[in-house]
Amino acid sequence: MAAVSNERAYAPARAVAARVHAHFVRPLAAATGPPGRDDLATAPDPDAIETVIDAAFWASLRREEGYTPRISLAWLAPEHAGRPLTFDRPLPLNPDNLARMAPAVERPGIHLGVWRGPHGLHVWGTTRTIPTHCFVLEVAAPGLLVIKDGRPEESSKYVNVAVLEGDQIKVLDERAARRSEYPALLTALLGFEPPASPAGSVDVLVELAVSMRAHGRGGSLLLVPGNGEAWRESILPHIPYPVVPPFPELADVMRADSGKRRQGRWRETLHDVVAAVAGLTAVDGATVITLQYEVLAFGAKMGRREGWPPVEQVVLGEPIEGDTAVVVHPTRLGGTRHQSAAQFVHDQQGAVALVASQDGRFTMLAWSPPAQMVYAHRVETLLL
Repeated sequence: MAAVSNERAYAPARAVAARVHAHFVRPLAAATGPPGRDDLATAPDPDAIETVIDAAFWASLRREEGYTPRISLAWLAPEHAGRPLTFDRPLPLNPDNLARMAPAVERPGIHLGVWRGPHGLHVWGTTRTIPTHCFVLEVAAPGLLVIKDGRPEESSKYVNVAVLEGDQIKVLDERAARRSEYPALLTALLGFEPPASPAGSVDVLVELAVSMRAHGRGGSLLLVPGNGEAWRESILPHIPYPVVPPFPELADVMRADSGKRRQGRWRETLHDVVAAVAGLTAVDGATVITLQYEVLAFGAKMGRREGWPPVEQVVLGEPIEGDTAVVVHPTRLGGTRHQSAAQFVHDQQGAVALVASQDGRFTMLAWSPPAQMVYAHRVETLLL
């Protein structure tokens, strides 16, 4: 029985545990190599998942010296953690202990290691290194938990598996990556399958989207084919900030081979360049970059392409289990920024638009050939 504290059990923990367990079992069973290889994690059983979620949820509601805990828990034994910091005596996994330790591990990349001992689950120390497909649970805010699938060091963003917020449960739909109405860039953003783009879209798109949300001003990023000027037909004349020649630094960083990507310096450079490009989206108007990540303009105002009809319907969906896409009027997407992006993608069917709202919502818009209309994908669940 999963009992870690005197608080009432957090019901969503039990509701989601089996589905999360299935997610981690599948890739570990399919992984090649000898059993017990050091670079592969061990999947926690459903009872362990329930216990970890329950403890983390109640810890998230505590305040330690006035601060809300922000912690990351990783399921692994000390011997699978590279160079861990280990406690003399493991601490019982409970909300009190998690809240008290939170100030020491709130920096990104530091995990509290959780494992099973003779007296139940315990926290054995901290680690910066985790094996592939490691179960990771992050406390993002009070009552907001994100379950992630740990990936190798060269992957900058773990794959989100499920998001729990209060009594709401959102489990990411792994099958979405194989749906014909989903564009290649979205399947890369999902992270369940390798990106189709040779430029390595999964890292840079997630980095750009997260950075766009972080500045909190809202913004639009238009990705257009780099082999023509047709995108200008959907932009009002007199672009305030055209970039001549196109700014290539992000494209250059993404052309690095796998060896360079494993180096810490490459990761730092990517983070800095992404922050610079995402910062442009804080300026009123849209930032335009090529699908190869060269910056063409920012502050651009979108307008309907001459001779093209106004967009009247779009498909709205979210890549989570149980979601049913619906056909709606573009006004259902949000304000002027969303509606302009929908018209842009309708008129420029080889383009993709990323739109961040000031309230934290994030939408990817792309043309869906099967539906023959714009498909708007709510993707903020992928970015937490």
